[in-house]
Parts: sequence; C-alpha cells; structure tokens
Amino acid sequence: MTTPSFFVRVPASSANLGPGFDALGMALSVHLEMGPVIEGQVPSGAKMIDEYHPGHIAFRSYGGVGDVWVRSKIPMGRGLGFSGAARVAGVVVAHAQKNGLSVEALVAARNDLLHASTQLEGHPDNVAASLVGGVTASASGEVVRLPLALDPTILAWVPETQTSTEKSRTALATTLSLGDAVFNIGHTALLLGALASGDIKVLRAATQDRIHQDVRLANAPGSKAALDAALKSEAWCAWLSGSGPTVAVMCAKADAKKIASQLPQPGDVLELEIDQHGAVII
Repeated sequence: MTTPSFFVRVPASSANLGPGFDALGMALSVHLEMGPVIEGQVPSGAKMIDEYHPGHIAFRSYGGVGDVWVRSKIPMGRGLGFSGAARVAGVVVAHAQKNGLSVEALVAARNDLLHASTQLEGHPDNVAASLVGGVTASASGEVVRLPLALDPTILAWVPETQTSTEKSRTALATTLSLGDAVFNIGHTALLLGALASGDIKVLRAATQDRIHQDVRLANAPGSKAALDAALKSEAWCAWLSGSGPTVAVMCAKADAKKIASQLPQPGDVLELEIDQHGAVII
C-alpha cells in the first residue's frame, strides 16, 4: 500500500514514577518525530539516521522499507525515554507504510506495536507511555491507560551527565525481601488511587520506593540533591525518572516556576505537561 508523505510524533516518557518499577510510565510533552525519506529529502532540523539508531532498528524489524529521518527534542541518555520513543516511532512508521495512515488502523494494531517495541526495549514502561499517552500501567503484553483527576505541571530537572540504563540495571538487587516487595506493591496501588482520585496529599508517600531509587541515587549525588530540593519545596511529589539522572517533579501549575528556581544548578529544568496523545501519525 502506498501512502502520502507523513511523519510520526512520539512523546518522551518518565518511567517507574517511584514504586512502579518496569510497569508505570508517564508520557511527557517533549517529542521525537520520525518519517520516511522521500527522494533523498529530510525536513529542516531533521537528520537521516543509520542502521545502528534504535529508531532505524525498530523500523526495519517491523518491515519498514527505505530510509527514515529523525528530529528530536528529547535529551538522550537522561532518563526521559529517548530510546523507547525512537523504537515506538520506528514501528509506527513501518506500520503506516504497510497499513495506511488511519487512526483506526493504528489503534487496532496497538498491542502488536507494544509487543514489538517492548521486545526491542526490554521492558514496557517507557514504550507503553510513548505509544498510548497519559499515565500507563503495562505488564504481560497488556497496557492500560490510567484515569487521572489531576492536570499537573511536570518539571524535569535534567543534568548534563548521562546514565546507561543497562549499566544502571546491573547494580540493582536480583532478589527482594518480602517486606520490600509488599512495600512497593502497596505504594504503587496507593499512587494509582491518588492519581485517579486527585488526592495530592497522598502523592509524596505514594511515590516512595525500595527497589531501585536509593541504589541509583547513591551513584548520582546531583540527582539526589535535586530530589531532596524538590521534596523541600511545594511540589506534590518527585521521583527519579527511569534510571536517571533526570528527576521528575509533579506540582501545581501555579507553583511550577517557583519550584523550578529552587532546583540545583547546574541542570536544565523543562516545564512540561502530561502528553495525552501518545504516538500520532501526521
């Protein structure tokens, strides 16, 4: 099936949200765009990508034909789901080449696209949020978009340093005590309830974790300082975004600029919203 010129826009994501390790994700309003190269031309600000780029690998693995370009504002290696967004974009571009540009076809293929992206990424949290939008829970090849009674600002404190997700995961314990497992299960449930009910008073407690954050923060003192500064402010809650080093802060829109000014330097602060659209074909 031939299709007219198009591109795919995919949001960044923040994974885990504290206790929801490898299961929870939040789509964020900074994006990666990818499209097929037509007659050797790429859009302004974009670049043609090679066979080693995660987006190109995903595109080819899903049956994509030809070359693709990428244009992205998502920081790489910072815990904002760049590789997940690129992989979602790659499989969606390939899907659109084969099946056309309709929203209905994209929705019908959602589970298959999630499976393909997850196989490449290794865990579903980032790719599920980037594909579906909003706040998602994903496991066993399924994804559910969670109800939200809140419309917050998400501040992303982004330092200059990068983190390798693969290396970060090797530092984590391979077994958990029953107490720690129960703690994270309970706090994940509490977090989902707080988001659905709008109970902002519960969010600080609900985003506590005993699986990954303390281990990762021990190797990232700047991120620990940013998280502590956020929790001393008027923010509702804060967490290490994915494997870091970015720290995500949830707060009322009216307080965002004040809280951003209290986060440590050096470090850029992105003032974002929860992306409600996920991957879209344009």
